Amino acid sequence: MSVTDLFSVIQSSLTADQDVREEIRKVVQSLEQTAREILTLLQTVHQTSGLKEVPNKCQKAREHFNTVKIHLEELKTKFPPEQYYRFNEHWRFVLQRLIFLAAFVVYLESETLVTREAVAGILGIEVYRDKGFHLDIEDYLSGLLILANELSRLALNSVTAGDYSRPLRISSFINELDSGFRLLNLKNDSLRKRYDGLKYDVKKIEEVVYDLSIRGLGKGDEPAEGKAAGN
Repeated sequence: MSVTDLFSVIQSSLTADQDVREEIRKVVQSLEQTAREILTLLQTVHQTSGLKEVPNKCQKAREHFNTVKIHLEELKTKFPPEQYYRFNEHWRFVLQRLIFLAAFVVYLESETLVTREAVAGILGIEVYRDKGFHLDIEDYLSGLLILANELSRLALNSVTAGDYSRPLRISSFINELDSGFRLLNLKNDSLRKRYDGLKYDVKKIEEVVYDLSIRGLGKGDEPAEGKAAGN
């Protein structure tokens, strides 16, 4: 084979790879748009009126996740299953955001921590690598850390809305989450940096709870209106 023929083959390979990446990017853009729509919907819980409509907001968010499933099904067709990690940098960020959003919905519904299996079910993907397009453990953990940051905001905004018992429940939840992460020996640099941010979320929530305690608020309140019974 001549040098020209050799580089022609290489160019064909590069072109094919670029075509795959372009097809992936198109689907990822659709996923990002749907993720923004879900986030916009759930962000209303930071407002007084939104806290009273939690079940309705969560139901609408789950309807949007049906669209997410469709996009992810399409994404699976754009590359060979065994090349998941070759292309996953294209969808990793949006997938972590979707994991966070799924975890946020479950928390708002039941104030419990969503499992990796439950997130995979909400997204319509596999749990384990050997099954194909799957929910990577590090992506799942990253989504939970984004959730912690969101709940630190919710704790503060709940006080503004006059819901004084919610920050105490959030504090208990975040402390349990922090205890779980402390059991892990994290090697991933990106994940480790995000985990380092968890202590600041814990501190912010503790400050809210402390402020409520010295004002004599929170402990005697009934659970906030809008908490759903189960998933």
